[in-house]
Amino acid sequence: MTKPSQELLRSISDEHVLRTLMSARKLTRAELAVETGLSKPTVSESVRRLVESGLVADTGERTRGGRGKGRVGSFYGLAEDIGVALVVTIAPDGVTAECVDAHGDVVGRTHQPAAAADVATVLPSVVAETVAAHNVRLCTVSAADPVDRATGRLVQLPDSPFLVGELDPRAVLSPLLHGPVLVDNDVNWAAQAEHAALGVADFAYLFLGEGLGCAVVLDGEVRRGRSGLAGEISHLITAGPSGATPFIEVFGELGLRRPGTTAIDVPRLLEADFDVLARAIAGVVTALVTLTDPEVVVVGGSWGPSLLTAVRAECERSPRQVELRAASVASPSLIGARAAALESLRSALVSLAGSRTPRSS
Repeated sequence: MTKPSQELLRSISDEHVLRTLMSARKLTRAELAVETGLSKPTVSESVRRLVESGLVADTGERTRGGRGKGRVGSFYGLAEDIGVALVVTIAPDGVTAECVDAHGDVVGRTHQPAAAADVATVLPSVVAETVAAHNVRLCTVSAADPVDRATGRLVQLPDSPFLVGELDPRAVLSPLLHGPVLVDNDVNWAAQAEHAALGVADFAYLFLGEGLGCAVVLDGEVRRGRSGLAGEISHLITAGPSGATPFIEVFGELGLRRPGTTAIDVPRLLEADFDVLARAIAGVVTALVTLTDPEVVVVGGSWGPSLLTAVRAECERSPRQVELRAASVASPSLIGARAAALESLRSALVSLAGSRTPRSS
């Protein structure tokens, strides 16, 4: 069996030390040896390399030593300018941008209300303000519109309530930062947040708010489909007041759309006939169970969980039962996008450490 090279062993040691400091924030070399399980000489060499690479720094803090208390130890932590991740949400309430450091702390945030038609103008100004004092390495974007999987562009579909238009977030944001920009729709991000909370590998996330959406998670991965539009359930045929009808048309027939838009009027809906709505939602759940065989169907959105009891009663008539559960994560789209940004930032810093490790050390 071929032994691993010294370069590979150094890289593995550096990753252990770097990831430990991402979680613990500051540690001495002796504490790092305990936390990582590496020998003290190995940790000392790793710390030296990471300091030379500019990823780790001496914090200036010291342990108490002397007079029988042992040697004075130096505390090390991530360098201050190591870089951050940018998280952007484009939603009906406006545009929000956050900078998240490698510890997972939000170190900068800007929010500006914006109508859908104004997002293209507001987005660059909000982001520029947020990233001004930071070294941004990458970005995740959550958009309350369908997203083309290949290009990251927002897609206009019939009956989408929040129509930003032909916006290309990657093109808008790329001049403002160095690094990749990952764009996905808000329901997919929300499903990722729920996946982390649930610990279930196969489930469907049903979003019922001003708009309608769904994400399917199989084997722990969000399934986006060929073009990224999997889960766009507005036109799925279900039971309506007048018979079989597209899901979105149920709300039209019940007079639950906002005047002049395709958005659902949530206050009026909460005073409507829950039985009719529950029957329509149960039809959607039945289709999800038939096509994807989930362990759980999670119901989120501004009004979906309030109908859960009525929907359960309707689903009991189905030959294939599934557990229905209310969403548990607050601000799930933001949480999901932030978690992905943090994971990507940490991986990028580990890769950077490997690329900067001196081969001769």
